[in-house]
Amino acid sequence: MLLAPEITIAVTGLILLLAGLFMSPRSKNLLGYLATCGILIALILTLDSFGINTTMFSGTLSIDALSQFFKLVFLVVVLLVAIAGIKYNENSSHTEEFYALSLFATFGMMIVASANDLIVLFCAFELASLATYALAAFEKQNPRSLEAGMKYFVIGSVSAALMLFGMTFVYGATGTTSIPQIAANSALLAASPIGLVAVVLLIAGFGFKMALVPFHMWAPDTYQGAPSIVSALLAAGSKKMGFVAAFRVFIVALAALQPDWQLAFTLLAVVTMTFGNVVAVSQKSVKRMLAYSSLAQAGYIAMAFAVLSPMALAGGILYTLAHAFMKAGAFIAAGAVVWMVTSERKGQPKLKLPDHLDSFKGLGYRMPLTAFSLMIFVFSLAGIPPTGGFMAKFVLFSSTIEAGLPWLALIAILNSALSLYYYARLVKYMYVLPPEGGKVREPLPYAIALVLAVAGVLAIGLWHEPFVQWALEAAKVLV
Repeated sequence: MLLAPEITIAVTGLILLLAGLFMSPRSKNLLGYLATCGILIALILTLDSFGINTTMFSGTLSIDALSQFFKLVFLVVVLLVAIAGIKYNENSSHTEEFYALSLFATFGMMIVASANDLIVLFCAFELASLATYALAAFEKQNPRSLEAGMKYFVIGSVSAALMLFGMTFVYGATGTTSIPQIAANSALLAASPIGLVAVVLLIAGFGFKMALVPFHMWAPDTYQGAPSIVSALLAAGSKKMGFVAAFRVFIVALAALQPDWQLAFTLLAVVTMTFGNVVAVSQKSVKRMLAYSSLAQAGYIAMAFAVLSPMALAGGILYTLAHAFMKAGAFIAAGAVVWMVTSERKGQPKLKLPDHLDSFKGLGYRMPLTAFSLMIFVFSLAGIPPTGGFMAKFVLFSSTIEAGLPWLALIAILNSALSLYYYARLVKYMYVLPPEGGKVREPLPYAIALVLAVAGVLAIGLWHEPFVQWALEAAKVLV
């Protein structure tokens, strides 16, 4: 029963894949509702298992507050994607593949969250990655989607090789792949030059999945070219898989090498948040702007590695949940606009990309719910109260100051102020500029996903005590 959430997700994916073989394209919409039910069951089972702290399969899997918190993050994201996917896959002949790949990717992410052994972690990492490579290139008739999948695949393959190479050095020095045993023998790594090489390789491997500069090259093109709801899964879910894996490997297993990787993560956090925000200012594509914004958010979360106090780790962990709601919601909102523009342009020459800023003119009039939801998401990303983004940043930034790193907190605050500029520009397009068309009714699946994401963002901001407590319990696993 401890693995009931993972088993539920895997079985649901297999059932959908097989059921789709015997269904007509018109009746395949039912698969979206079945996927949503399976995810909800897994979500309930995960919430029910909070408070358990044990290991399984000779200590290779750990069921604890950290793993359960991140499983909650992954399930929330795939739930929003599955609901929005009901409209995205309407009358599609590949609906079962979409949901099966999404659920198998989520299954891999959940195993990564519990992985207590480097071999298990790597296999689960690759399971999730291979599924998301296919999802990024899911629109086979769209050259940008194929380009997104190819770039993601090529750079992901290189990063996986670097990660595995780093793991071999760790195994060579310590004689084990078990994370607790590596921690017990990490002095052997610290005493050998091989330890520094392992740290460099592992930072490069995990840095790709976390989209930290300079390992971010794939992210803007992939997030822009992939279907919008797939971008939501990548930015809000897959990226968090890199963070939970890095938390266990660096903070737990490689504690003896802390001075080396702590300095590296401090530099990466500063460079990533600054680069992401500066480049986002000049973007005219909203999905590309959200992609660079996602880099900046990764830089904020990476501050937890630089500070390492229990409250800072709790702030970083809480930020992953808040970011899951606001970034997934933002990409789903962008997907609703892309659907609207694509529907209106049928048979017309494509002068601009459907996610161009001009497509968002007067969105407050044309699609009121989508515009309002997107405004909440971008203000939360900027850290405006009373949203989840504000609360997560408050916990993270204040703990950074308390730890004696006010300069790092100042850089993060200045970056947040800079991000408000391009977020406010998007709000201006939606609510100030005149619309270029009449009202459009939001598809119900998109509307439900947006309402759920807004509820999550506001719940963390207004009723933050239980979320902060869950994040603190997860942080205790690391310190």
